[in-house]
Amino acid sequence: MKIQQLLILIVLLSSCNLVLEDKKEILKNTKAKISNDMSVDAEANLASLAIELPVPSAPVANYVHLTRSGNLLFLSGKGPKKSDGKNMVGKLGLDLTVEEGYEAARIAAINQLGVLKSELGDLNRVKRIVKVKGMVNAILDFKDHSKVINGYSDLMVAVFGEQGRHARAAVGVGSLPGNMAVEVEMIVEVID
Repeated sequence: MKIQQLLILIVLLSSCNLVLEDKKEILKNTKAKISNDMSVDAEANLASLAIELPVPSAPVANYVHLTRSGNLLFLSGKGPKKSDGKNMVGKLGLDLTVEEGYEAARIAAINQLGVLKSELGDLNRVKRIVKVKGMVNAILDFKDHSKVINGYSDLMVAVFGEQGRHARAAVGVGSLPGNMAVEVEMIVEVID
């Protein structure tokens, strides 16, 4: 009877070892995938998109462009300020089409990237875009908030690859400062 128990114990230990080896292999493959994903060159992607980042101007009220807590950056809301210094203004569903709203959100993304570049010096220090909150200046029965904020999200993915995919909210609001079309804030994890 003891030999049977010993054989069962040996079989169980062997199967445990196989499970551990499988888990080690899975972990190895996951680490390889993560390191491959981190090989995205955000600066090169930005250049290939022919995007010039603006230098952030001083805040116009009592706030800062971003605050930091550990490896997280919390970026204040940015609007669609164009290179001529004027915001893209209007209410979605009344003054602006979804396509124009998409472009406004993309411009807001470029402005946020300008803040990140100014803070970090190199966009390759971004580990992940964690969360985006997009506010759309829209009429009451407007229903395409997500399509508008996709202008922001699509650019983050184009620049950062998989690290640009993020949790997100896209909400409609009755008004925004200066009648801006959109305002977007973001949380970013960085590499020190």
